[in-house]
Parts: sequence; structure tokens; C-alpha cells
Amino acid sequence: MTFMKKSDRIPFGVFVGGISLKRSDRGWSPRSRFMEGRYGADALGRFLSYLALLVMVLAFLLRKALGGTAGNLLCSLSLGILIWFYCRVLSKNLTKRQLENQRFLKLVQPFYDWVELRRDCYAQRKDYAFFKCTGCGRTVRVPKGKGRIRITCRHCGYSFEKKT
Repeated sequence: MTFMKKSDRIPFGVFVGGISLKRSDRGWSPRSRFMEGRYGADALGRFLSYLALLVMVLAFLLRKALGGTAGNLLCSLSLGILIWFYCRVLSKNLTKRQLENQRFLKLVQPFYDWVELRRDCYAQRKDYAFFKCTGCGRTVRVPKGKGRIRITCRHCGYSFEKKT
């Protein structure tokens, strides 16, 4: 068995599957430009990969409880989700993938906003009280410890009384 000297090692990897990972002075070698012009991962892609992982773990955990056929269906579903993920990542149709991602983000944005509001309310719970405006439904923040106060919504102008 022969060992390489430290001076013989390539600093950034060698060959992986025939693709050179060494960076030349003019940029990446032509063999490693596989992803050039392809879409890559985005928010929808990350969601699909996490969903596939979740379904796969559920399939393995519930295989005995659900039976062989249901477990195989869940495994097939996770495989289908992974195939969809990789087709999106390797796609060269950038505009179509961007539109899909924008539609996905528009669909999940209310959930992200709700989670962010809950996180902010939790972080400020010692100093502020949070109430829903009965006029427009928005969340109103008022200082704690002021007793019974009249709150005026900045958005719609509706006034209501609450105890802080």
C-alpha cells in the first residue's frame, strides 16, 4: 500500500465519478459544468425534499402497522416526490420553474406570516399585550400593566376597551 505525500494531494478533492472537482485558473473545468444552465433548488424544491423524507420515514415506521401494501404505497409516493424534486432541480426550463416556485410561495405565505406573528408575540409577551381588532381582525399591540385602556386600531380606526 502506498501513501501520498502531503505535497501530492490536491487541495479541493480529486475525481468523483469522472468529474474533476479541481478548480483551474480559468474557472471550473468543463467536466464539472453539469449544473450550468439548470434551475437548481428553491423553496418548493426544499419543501419537496423534506416531504419525501417525511413520507419515507413514516412508511418505514408504519410498515408493520399498515401492512405491506400500504407501506409499499407510501414508499412509492416518497420515490415519486423525489423524482419530481430532481426533475425540477435538473430542469433547464427556468421560467416555468420560477413560476411554479412563485405560486408555491404565494400559497404558503399566509402560513409563514402567521408563524412570524406568533413568534413576535411570544418574544414580546413580557412587555406587550396583543389583541385582535374586532373591526378588521388585525392584531394590535399595547403595553402591559396599564389597566383598563381604550385601544384604537391604526388600520381601521375602530376603538374598543380592554384590560392589559
